[in-house]
Amino acid sequence: MSFSHVQNFSLRNDVLINLGTFLSRRWSGNNKAIILLIEDKIPTTNLEKNTIFMPSLRYYSGTEFQKYRQWRVSLWYESMRLSSSTRVLSNDHAFGFILNSIEMKRIEILGLREWRGMENEIIFNEGISWLSRPLLNSLYGKHKIVEAFSQYLLTGYVKGELFGSELDRIQDAVNVARELIDESIKKNHKTEWIEHQIPKIIKTLQIDSLFTIPFVTLKSKIGLSMTESILLKEIEKVIKIRNKVTEKSSDDIIAATQIFKEYESLVKESKITDSKGYAAMEQFGVEVPDNVDIDESIIYDNDLITKLKSVIRSWKRGWRELHDITGDELDVESIIESQPKPFLVDFKNTIDTKIALLLDHSSSIDEYELEYKKATVALCEALKFLNVKFSAYAFSTKNKKVTCWVIKHPDVKWTSMNARNLVQIKASGGTPLAEIYNILLPLMKTYKPDIMITLTDGEPSDYNAVRSTIKTYKMNGIHMVAVGVGKTVNNAINIGLNLKYLEYERTLVVSKLDEIPKRVLSLLQV
Repeated sequence: MSFSHVQNFSLRNDVLINLGTFLSRRWSGNNKAIILLIEDKIPTTNLEKNTIFMPSLRYYSGTEFQKYRQWRVSLWYESMRLSSSTRVLSNDHAFGFILNSIEMKRIEILGLREWRGMENEIIFNEGISWLSRPLLNSLYGKHKIVEAFSQYLLTGYVKGELFGSELDRIQDAVNVARELIDESIKKNHKTEWIEHQIPKIIKTLQIDSLFTIPFVTLKSKIGLSMTESILLKEIEKVIKIRNKVTEKSSDDIIAATQIFKEYESLVKESKITDSKGYAAMEQFGVEVPDNVDIDESIIYDNDLITKLKSVIRSWKRGWRELHDITGDELDVESIIESQPKPFLVDFKNTIDTKIALLLDHSSSIDEYELEYKKATVALCEALKFLNVKFSAYAFSTKNKKVTCWVIKHPDVKWTSMNARNLVQIKASGGTPLAEIYNILLPLMKTYKPDIMITLTDGEPSDYNAVRSTIKTYKMNGIHMVAVGVGKTVNNAINIGLNLKYLEYERTLVVSKLDEIPKRVLSLLQV
């Protein structure tokens, strides 16, 4: 792939999130950091939930590489906020906007003490963001004052002109803000201390703390179209303002050799992911969730997963290990002396079966959708633990159209990104099983699973069509199994009877969702 093609290759969101999560946790020192992509949302951080909300790369402008660099700098700032801030206010009003601007400068100073390599990227980001900043000459009154304060504090210069008392007020307020930042860093004051000092800034600027910040200031497109010559000029200006004339090279900053190598690796990973079939799968009529703005942690039931893995360990070993205050004592020295071959070998059972999971996400599961997804994730974690090759799909209705979603491709390992795919899917629509089976049939012929397991809680739209497609699957050597999910025992029994009528080779029913993983695994242990 040529340099220009790499520069303009669109990264996959899942690859971007994986790398972003790694970087954020490394930068912030918070191993619980979560990255969520929200389209066209300015970068923000929820400190209580350790969650950073980021826009997709489409939020930025320029080449794809330039978009990535801007996204990466934004992520660094939010990671520093997660690391060093104790409070984040809304930008909607002047008070919060001013506090967040001061905090941004404070965390930048603190962050650069540990991450010196980010300085070039910050300079690049300031340069390429020049055109997207509001022109002060086009603003009036309080809006102009607040925007000018933020620009001058964060960059050392403003876009446009200030006159007379406006300029004096801005300079005085910025000087006060810089003194606050210096004192807070020197004495290790937290965000709340700075918050209590904001009225001084408000008074100096002579504005109302509840003044509403106009929407355009917060949502301006970042990195508007800029030629390389203009970008170079802006970067040189930033270098000069930062007093780095002899230390920084504008050419080196634009080239960003190390960051480009990182970007190249992401491009390669995106291409590998596509080559493994996600892009090709869409040609078969299935879709990959394109929005990834819901955190997958809500469908991870760690207790259920731990219990399931404990059961699997016992089954794999063929014996059960109990830790108690009583029992037989093991004399290791006697065993070694009495045995000609004293070493112990742990023979493990394995499952050499390829599986395709199909998950019913019709509207009938809406009332217990979260628990249903938790059970599904536990099952997938168990299959991963057993090294079982499997793929996972789900169906629902999107925009009044039946949609089959790919949750996990058969050729990739199960990760939290697959769970994130699952959590995006909203239960809706009916149960058109025959239509879904027909959509998946070409894929099943290609990847040839030994068993297809369908999890469903409803009656199919067309019984005869389902029986016909099940027969087709059997003729292609795929064993068809159904697991019925009932709300009550009686409901589960009725669902089981309906499934048998559909001529699946084997049917199971459960009335408790947490039984799903164990019941499915029981199919594989015979």
